Amino acid sequence: MVTFSTAQLRNVALVGHSGAGKTTLAEALLKRAGAISRAGRVEDGTAVCDTEPEEHRRHLSLSLALAPFEWTSEETGPCRVTLVDTPGWADFAAEVDAALRVVDCAVFVVSAVDGVRAGTERVWRRCEELGLPRLVFVNKLDKERADYEGTLAQLREAFGQGIAPLELPLGLESAFRGVADLLSDTAFVYSPDGTHRSEPIPDELADLEHEVHDALVEGIVVADDGLLERYLGGEVPSVHELEHALAHGVVAGSVFPVVLGSAATGVGVDRLADFLCEITPSPADRPPVTVTAGPTQVEVAPTASGPPLAFVFKTVADQFVGQLSLFKVLSGTIRADEVLVNPASGTAERLHGLFRLRGKEQLPATELVAGELAAVAKLAATRTGDTLAPKGTPVTVAPLTVPPPVYGVAIRARTQADDDKLSSALHRLEAEDVALHTARNDETHQTVLHGTGDIHLAVALERLARKFGVHVDVEDLRVPYRETVLGRAEAEGKHKKQSGGHGQYGVAWLRVEPLERGRGFEFVDSIVGGAIPRQFIPAVQRGVEETMAAGGVHGFPVVDVRVECFDGKYHSVDSSEMAFKLAAANGLRDALGRAGVSVLEPVSRLRIVVPSSLQGDVMGDINARRGRVQGTAALGAGEQEITALVPTAEALRYAIDLRSLTGGRGRFTITHDHYDVLPAHLVDRAAASLKASRA
Repeated sequence: MVTFSTAQLRNVALVGHSGAGKTTLAEALLKRAGAISRAGRVEDGTAVCDTEPEEHRRHLSLSLALAPFEWTSEETGPCRVTLVDTPGWADFAAEVDAALRVVDCAVFVVSAVDGVRAGTERVWRRCEELGLPRLVFVNKLDKERADYEGTLAQLREAFGQGIAPLELPLGLESAFRGVADLLSDTAFVYSPDGTHRSEPIPDELADLEHEVHDALVEGIVVADDGLLERYLGGEVPSVHELEHALAHGVVAGSVFPVVLGSAATGVGVDRLADFLCEITPSPADRPPVTVTAGPTQVEVAPTASGPPLAFVFKTVADQFVGQLSLFKVLSGTIRADEVLVNPASGTAERLHGLFRLRGKEQLPATELVAGELAAVAKLAATRTGDTLAPKGTPVTVAPLTVPPPVYGVAIRARTQADDDKLSSALHRLEAEDVALHTARNDETHQTVLHGTGDIHLAVALERLARKFGVHVDVEDLRVPYRETVLGRAEAEGKHKKQSGGHGQYGVAWLRVEPLERGRGFEFVDSIVGGAIPRQFIPAVQRGVEETMAAGGVHGFPVVDVRVECFDGKYHSVDSSEMAFKLAAANGLRDALGRAGVSVLEPVSRLRIVVPSSLQGDVMGDINARRGRVQGTAALGAGEQEITALVPTAEALRYAIDLRSLTGGRGRFTITHDHYDVLPAHLVDRAAASLKASRA
């Protein structure tokens, strides 16, 4: 097996909007490189990078997948390219973020039919934040309505003048047959088997090609002072010199080359593989990784001779081999059976059975050098985002960015057997997908699974059943309404029961009054003269607290109330703690009815980012949800941030509705802000919903 150095590695994420053809392109690259005998199809579930049944059913990539292949370029010689195929659907942004953390370049796959779409813009912003080099592959030029010039114009409008086309198409739609290379002034015409032959630029394209060639050369040499001086002196740079300068621009993040082709027919695929080796950076070309070592931060360079250090960026629950941990070697050389320590858990982990993944296929590896992406099975106490380091070197890497949960569903185990396994299965599901979060809402008595959208949670529940054998039913998410008193009132609470022998007797006079919003509950003992013996006062308080939690006039928990016990009666024989607890419950219910109550609803704070052109539509929608816009701010790049307070009941499906309203270009975060009075005309509906849930 060929051994590759760090400088010969290329880790590349295929990113872009759903449906652009990322997985099909990965298949085409693997086939052209000879890594697979035939390209699989997304449509029939045979694609290497779509490994899960949920992906096959939906014809969508839902998780990141690794796909390495070997390629030899005339310029750079042999290299190992590891593709990381990523989902394009916004619900699975956490998978994309994990991929971007460990690759050295992002290839944006853009459909020539659909152009630049929301998913492409979203990931481009993230790459800008990470300072990640980018390259664009315009796909589907063989399809009906393909428009290369229009797509190129959209790319420039969305991402600026750094967009640098390296090729022009020879024909379009069914006539698409090859590419014109702007660096070498050569046409490459493809055969059905994916091979090509060189030809002169066709006459009908010559003028345009020369014009674009000159603009491209000027854009490349301007970043290299020496090359620019020679160019201005009339010297024409060689193709090798231009590619070298272009590669520097890619690494610097100032140039974003655009190449083109068709993943379905293979046109341009081999040239993309060449470009990946020739102009995209290796791990050695990227900045050192900053790690935390105790109170200090240090930089670790990706050198094979350094200390072994690995970062786990993905965990997969495999039904046959157990837990798989996907990791990147940040430094050093890691060998099979190496023992590294996880500083987060303090556990020493033996790395049995190292392998590279190609979809589901496990390719055994005896050693891995800095920069490689690989996997290991059955780590005992290592989770996504953990670092593995030599013993006595407690260093950690910054954790992965996890999108905040914006959508939730209530789940309930279908059977007792499911209930017994539910907690453990959810924990394992969260370990596999860091964007999932489970919480128990004690007010609504529901287990809520939170995520980034409806498809995200639907897929999670399918995996819960398939991988862990736990089936759940989905319920409507209940809103945790509350009640509070409107005024001050007094009531006598009495419990009297005689049934032979000792009876039960207790009387407690209670006074209720409202507290400031958010104060919760205050109990005041004003008993004097022994009207209620001291040992029974705690029972009175427990009776009040349990009744408040069980629900007031409308059945919702009571909050922000002061309850004073100021008088009572007892019997020397028949009084007991239970009698006073029940008396307090009766007295509180009576006092609440006399004081009058209002129902409080939770209000959420939304921070919404949308294109400026959609600001009016989004603000109108907020008003329709009984929301109040608190402010707006321009963010640049044609975006506006809107801050609003919206009743939580009106925002339960906002993740879905905002996507529909903005065509996927809007994003938001949601947090609980405060409680406010529910309008009177909605109280009966809320109470009826609560009653139905308890039926």
